[in-house]
Amino acid sequence: MSSILHIALAAPVYGLFDYLPPGNVPEENLVPGQRLLVPFGRTERCGMLVSLSNQTSVARHKLRAAHAILDETPLMSREHLAFLCWVADYYHHPPGEVLLSALPVRLRKGKPPLVPRPDRIRIGDIDADTLATLERRAPRQWQLLCWLSDRGGSAGMRELRSRFDNAHGVMRALRNKGMITLGMADDAMLPLQQPQFSLEPEQAQAVAAVASRLGQYHAFLLDGITGSGKTEVYLRLAQQVLEQGRSILFLVPEISLTPQLISRLEKRLPGPMAVLHSGRSDGEREQAWQMARKGRARVILGTRSAVLAPVPDLGLVLVDEEHDASYKQQEGFRYSARDMALVRARRAGCPVVLGSATPSLESLKNTRDGRYKWLRLTRRAGTAQSPRMRLLDIRNQRLQGGLSPQLLQALEEVLTQGRQAMVFLNRRGYAPVLSCYSCGWLSDCPRCDARQTMHYRQRKLVCHHCGNERPLPSHCPSCGSGELHPLGQGTEQLEQILQQHFPDHPLVRIDRDATSRKGSLDHLLAQVRDGRASLLVGTQMLAKGHHFPGVALVGMVDVDGGLFGADFRAAEHMAQLIIQVAGRAGRGEHPGQVLMQTRYPDHPLLQTLVNEDYAAFTREALKERAQAELPPYSFQTLIRASATKAETAEQFLQQTAALVEKLAGREIQAWGPVPAPMQKRAGKYRSHLLLQAGQRGRLQEFLSTFVPALSTLPDAGRVRWSVDVDPLDLY
Repeated sequence: MSSILHIALAAPVYGLFDYLPPGNVPEENLVPGQRLLVPFGRTERCGMLVSLSNQTSVARHKLRAAHAILDETPLMSREHLAFLCWVADYYHHPPGEVLLSALPVRLRKGKPPLVPRPDRIRIGDIDADTLATLERRAPRQWQLLCWLSDRGGSAGMRELRSRFDNAHGVMRALRNKGMITLGMADDAMLPLQQPQFSLEPEQAQAVAAVASRLGQYHAFLLDGITGSGKTEVYLRLAQQVLEQGRSILFLVPEISLTPQLISRLEKRLPGPMAVLHSGRSDGEREQAWQMARKGRARVILGTRSAVLAPVPDLGLVLVDEEHDASYKQQEGFRYSARDMALVRARRAGCPVVLGSATPSLESLKNTRDGRYKWLRLTRRAGTAQSPRMRLLDIRNQRLQGGLSPQLLQALEEVLTQGRQAMVFLNRRGYAPVLSCYSCGWLSDCPRCDARQTMHYRQRKLVCHHCGNERPLPSHCPSCGSGELHPLGQGTEQLEQILQQHFPDHPLVRIDRDATSRKGSLDHLLAQVRDGRASLLVGTQMLAKGHHFPGVALVGMVDVDGGLFGADFRAAEHMAQLIIQVAGRAGRGEHPGQVLMQTRYPDHPLLQTLVNEDYAAFTREALKERAQAELPPYSFQTLIRASATKAETAEQFLQQTAALVEKLAGREIQAWGPVPAPMQKRAGKYRSHLLLQAGQRGRLQEFLSTFVPALSTLPDAGRVRWSVDVDPLDLY
């Protein structure tokens, strides 16, 4: 009797699907981790074989046979499949959606894997006469060969493309002449580049502490102030792991952090590198994913989803800016890449290093409880000094485009001295709202409980929550008046105001709008690093990780927005943002200063950060969380429901609350249901039910029974509902 195939399909079903093996396929050819094409209703779908057994809950004669095997060898190892199944269990998400989301887009659709592209170029044997002839007749070909020769006759394709624009034609001509060859990198011929400087004592202690645990699981919190050299610690550890022949998984929270990090890694860790983030094309990501899976790339660098990639021989996991909320997926499969990085390291038996200048309260509590070893870097690397922070009281001040006279004067002084300055405002667009002075009309979004932001250059009103947009009106849609005026400021308006004040100083704006084209972010950052731009305006894309040694002044236009948030994490996130932005100042030879405009100069959070430090804030914040029994002193799960009518979503969550009362003991608390802070979003009305327990294990035990029962509730089919374990965003 043939075995039963247990296959994961991308469907909202809390379980696997059972199939019979394809006809005329020997059972020994079926291995977990392979993709199969299977019948699903009247269509076909690509699924992942998870296991084989003789057990099925369906009558055997009702089972359908899989149509075909799509892979001769498994795309995932049994160990990686087990990890992904564990992730699905922990977050109580359909396993098929978890497993298939871990595959590149093309492979999810059942397409064959791409053929690996050459990633290294090598110079052939060329005599001096031929080279001289090329210098006269084909200078671009000669230039490329000289560049290769200076690098020992070999270079990576990524490095080549960054150095030469449109090099394909030149390479094709040289290949036709037999002067170069393209192939795959050979790690043996790529020695590690040893730095020419020594570590600071605290850096050396951190490297030694982690290196002593290579080959076994241990979690470390690398708590280093901005500019203290955390990246150098990562690089020294990575070199040791590569020398042992093992791999490194390096996570960063934002795409904007990858370009300069790639450059540093390529200089110090030559060899194939797999880069995984959403800014790359589907083909590029699949090539990188295959390099990681086959072990050809020993360094895997990526954003959130990279934690789900297969990485054999994992020897070290690095999570930079571990506090960042970007590590938490907020739609669909809601997982935390930071938390899963810890699980991956434990299962692989290797160290994991969580780095940040502003560690999360969860990580700080884990150091107190002895789960993580606390490594501290308290001094900036080299001669750089921490910046001086000062509050600017803008009450009763006449502002120009949101800028106070004190800030404008400070900017002028710094620019006159030939240094760089950065102005931070975490609000893109020209203005957050457009208003009619005649009748009071506001640019409300028709699909959300939010305003549409004015984008002056695009001549549009755009909702940053649902994407709804409309042309910028010349007259009020309500009363017809021409008295339409922007209220508030965005980065686009700041750029305009600063260009008017400082016309002789080149300015660069970095936000999501200005960097939407591929390669634009690299280009803009290069202008800042090379000193071609004196002024830098941007959003939180600039808040972390970037090294701008010429920036002597950081001006924060509006720090009041996060001081009075409804979320209990608002103060923590605001403190982290302030410290991270302030850390961009004074990273070079000159001392830096940070000026923060506020109408609440006496606010306790601001006073603590300016007069003490982030550590002082976290000590008080942890005390408050403990007294209120909020995370990290408790564990939460958020049940979300949305529907076209508010009553429908609320009614489903009332049924959910009754189910909680029926299944849960006293250890589980249920708060709600209540409307979401932004109740209407993208045309749907949303409600929340928050579950909380003092022990993670007790909450997980309850969810394993509770979540499958949700689909049986009377109104489950009338709403869109989701389960968010360890939520970070209560909106």
